Amino acid sequence: MVKQYLSYALGAFGHDAFYATLNTYFAIFVTSALFVGKGSAAEAGIVTTMVVVIRLIEIAFDPMIGGMVDNTDTKIGKFKPWLLAGAIVSSVGLILMFSSLFGLADSNTSLYFLVFGIVFVIMDIFYSFKDISFWSMLPALSVDTKVRNRFGTVGRFGSTLGSQGVIIVIMPLVIYFSQKFSGTHGDTQTRAGWLGFAIVIGLVSLLGALATFFGTKETKSLIRQNTERTRFRDVFKVIGENDQLMWLGFSYLLFALSYVVTNSLLIYYFRYVIGNSNAYSVIGGVTAILGIVSVPLFPIIVAKITRRGVYVGGICMMLVGYLLFNFAGTSTIMMYVADAIFFFPYPMIFLAALMTITDSVEYGQWKNGTRNESVTLSVRPLIDKLAGAFSTGIVVIAAVQAGMTGNTKPSEITAHGMFIFHSFIFYMPMILLVVSALIYQFKVTLSEKKHAEIVKKLEKKIKTENAEQAADKKAEMK
Repeated sequence: MVKQYLSYALGAFGHDAFYATLNTYFAIFVTSALFVGKGSAAEAGIVTTMVVVIRLIEIAFDPMIGGMVDNTDTKIGKFKPWLLAGAIVSSVGLILMFSSLFGLADSNTSLYFLVFGIVFVIMDIFYSFKDISFWSMLPALSVDTKVRNRFGTVGRFGSTLGSQGVIIVIMPLVIYFSQKFSGTHGDTQTRAGWLGFAIVIGLVSLLGALATFFGTKETKSLIRQNTERTRFRDVFKVIGENDQLMWLGFSYLLFALSYVVTNSLLIYYFRYVIGNSNAYSVIGGVTAILGIVSVPLFPIIVAKITRRGVYVGGICMMLVGYLLFNFAGTSTIMMYVADAIFFFPYPMIFLAALMTITDSVEYGQWKNGTRNESVTLSVRPLIDKLAGAFSTGIVVIAAVQAGMTGNTKPSEITAHGMFIFHSFIFYMPMILLVVSALIYQFKVTLSEKKHAEIVKKLEKKIKTENAEQAADKKAEMK
């Protein structure tokens, strides 16, 4: 089992390094390096609008992708073929996105927009296959809640290190490759620097997927064997009829959107408010260390106060972090302290949501009579993509409206611009977090105890049905 835990953690490491790069730093690349100068704001707006619109359209296909994964039957299982194919294509797509597409961004912007749209659509589809197949492996690795918690914990441990590791290496890598390929010096962020950074992340994502591909194994159980093929016309029905999945999904969407928006805008805070973008790298070190502490604590804390306590209590702690953010001003130390308090509960809240979604597989099977692993687990990646799409648009809007683009200096940001920026990075996310906690507290009733009861009922029901079928066959033979 140690090999499987490690392999799953490595896969999560590469996967979330990719996710953080795509959803947090692509908008920064577009506004600070890809389009600079006259008309850059409009061109950046077109690219980010395309990203948001394409993702919103493609989100509707995620449950269908989950259905395709559910219906896959190969010698190596139903998840691994999609995991590998998705990793290869999405990594290549990411590298192309962090480029000028062979100079088209300069020579022919109209053609650049067209080619970029095609590249992004292909990348996003295969990323969805990878995302859904990776996380929907959880209910296939075990039906036992404790074992699932361990897989979820090591997975989140790896993903935390991956996403926060990007924060640590992004500026050093961008600057290093900028100097290496362009011959420039100092705190320079060139297209070549961003492209080199994207190549590194693409390779990390692919290697992580290979570790999971070769190091994990699906388990066989009575409950998993009682699975029917999912018709595409029924995938949305499967999700819609699972009330616990729907309420948890709504709560998690608000939570994810608030976190991603704030996290994405922090680099702008350090660059345009504090005036020291290099100091942002420390955030990655702080959060990586906190992730190493926070994630392993999840099984211990959840055993004491349940997932509900972790989810709602964690959000309360994040709100304290937001209050400190508002008083930080230009103090880097205060920003580090505020971010530490803000981030510490995040991995545990994610795990609480992920485990609840995973348990809703059996809940849906018990309630509706069919088991749909990938369709059900596709909701979490779908929500993260939705949050990422909205955040990309929000980040660009916030940056443009606040005047935080190009080589603008902190002293050039107006009081009105600063208010707009604070509204996007702090005030709006705080409201979303409060609503998220209220929904989970009063609408999500699928507890650990209830899930254990459902598993017992399912096993008893399936055994009874199998016994009846065996009796019927025996009677027919006579």
